[in-house]
Amino acid sequence: MASDEDLQVYCQPCDEEGTRLPAHGYCTDCKEHLCKTCLTVHKKLKSSKHHTVLDATSMPKVLQQPSTSIHTSQSDNLTTPCCKHQQEMIKFYCNDHKKLLCSVCVTLEHQPTSCKVDYIPGISCNIIDSKEYQIILKTLNTTFDYYQQMVEDVKEMTGKSNRSLKDALEDIKKFRIEINQRLDELERQVVHVVKVAEQENNSNITAVETSCEEVTNSLKISSEKIKQLNTSKQANALFMELKLAENIMKDVEKTALQFSSYDVKEHHFQANETILTKLKTERSLGTLTQIKYRQSSHEGEICVKTSKDKSRCYITGMTLLTPDLLIITDYDNYAVKMVDTSSQSVSDQLQLDDHPWDITRVTSTELAVTLPNTKKIQFISFSSNKLIKKHNVKVDGVCVGISCYQGKHVVSFVTPAKLQIIDMNGTILTTIDGKNIFKSPYYVTCNRSSIYLSDREMKTVTRFNWQGDVIGSYSGMCTPRGISLSDDGSVFVCDNGRNVIEEISEDSSTGKVVLENLNDPYTVGWCGETKKLYYSCRSVKAKYANFLYIYKLS
Repeated sequence: MASDEDLQVYCQPCDEEGTRLPAHGYCTDCKEHLCKTCLTVHKKLKSSKHHTVLDATSMPKVLQQPSTSIHTSQSDNLTTPCCKHQQEMIKFYCNDHKKLLCSVCVTLEHQPTSCKVDYIPGISCNIIDSKEYQIILKTLNTTFDYYQQMVEDVKEMTGKSNRSLKDALEDIKKFRIEINQRLDELERQVVHVVKVAEQENNSNITAVETSCEEVTNSLKISSEKIKQLNTSKQANALFMELKLAENIMKDVEKTALQFSSYDVKEHHFQANETILTKLKTERSLGTLTQIKYRQSSHEGEICVKTSKDKSRCYITGMTLLTPDLLIITDYDNYAVKMVDTSSQSVSDQLQLDDHPWDITRVTSTELAVTLPNTKKIQFISFSSNKLIKKHNVKVDGVCVGISCYQGKHVVSFVTPAKLQIIDMNGTILTTIDGKNIFKSPYYVTCNRSSIYLSDREMKTVTRFNWQGDVIGSYSGMCTPRGISLSDDGSVFVCDNGRNVIEEISEDSSTGKVVLENLNDPYTVGWCGETKKLYYSCRSVKAKYANFLYIYKLS
């Protein structure tokens, strides 16, 4: 290659990138000398293929400077190296593959015959403050906010996790204390037995010593007296004393015989090997179970107040028919309402003669509603987005909560406090008396294996099997209200005393708050398909009471 001084004309685009190559042609439109590679690309690009290009013999022999233009000023800014060809600068854009290219990329992989390639300075003139600029900037900001929020959410969940670990350590210490207390109690029992035996031994030896001392004193006195009488030759007195001594000896023999039968036992401690074996075979003091925290996002609200309503809404029950169809009971307005979740509006409303409390799906076309004041269960059909009142069944108490599974209704009663399983005709199959188990069972839900009952007075959610046996219980809440089963068997519970919705594990052993800082949450419904949680509020403020709130959980 000739030196820079010998090159009278050279490729101007390459020269801008720091490489000086001899020119093999000249574009009269761009007023630029081009090397062999740039000349080839120039003829193929859509934006320049119709330009007039002179070959090496016809081109000007003196370097021509193009007139100042947007094209020229912007081409000077093309200084970003290509990620594949570090010596080449990015100058082109492929519309088909959405990629930024250098001239080598265009020549080798994105030839204008197969790709729509544009020269960046030729298409960038209108990009300033353009719609594309605004859209991308907004998207970047939204994505930035999303990841910022993600960091905050992870920090919050990590904080909860660390707090739960701290609580777990406290529980471990408490459990160890309980074990120590039980072992101390067992030790006290054995020590008490030892001390009683020791006291008995001491008491016996004291009795023996006292008796023996009395006998030896008596024998000593008798012996001394006999010797004295014998020395003084008092025959009569000696005779009588000897006979008395014979009687004393007989009594002494009896006492000796008693002492000879006295059994002094030795003791040996035999450890309870079951306890020791159990401790040896156990591999852990307990297990640390992991609770998955759900992430939540607010999806909006649905106003369920209609022109037919005379009061603010009091939503006491809800059930999902489809992801787009939710049925609710409005106690104060004597109404059952069909809510279209896609259009976020009430699509139908059925007026009743009594206050409805809870509602459940019975079949694909039938619902059941509890009417506590008249002690009835009202059946309602739904088809073509219409609710129609059907027959009712009389029950023997103030019925509130209701849930249905495979033709069996589980109904909770507050007066008296009980739980009944009844068939479609109202025949009672099983009755569970509240007694000390529950007192105010306002809501109930069930699945194949379990029945869950929330009790605002006992502050518990109790789990029963279908035979009526208690198989689990969760406490620690303030005022549990509406409950709903999730698709994985856990139970969502509204606790309006703490303004939270808590998720309880299927076995009722653990729980975690999924939504907090709410406004008196009362009833809840879960859609497994969309992972959306719906809840209502029992509030004196219409801005809360007249709406259903939607959150997406993941």
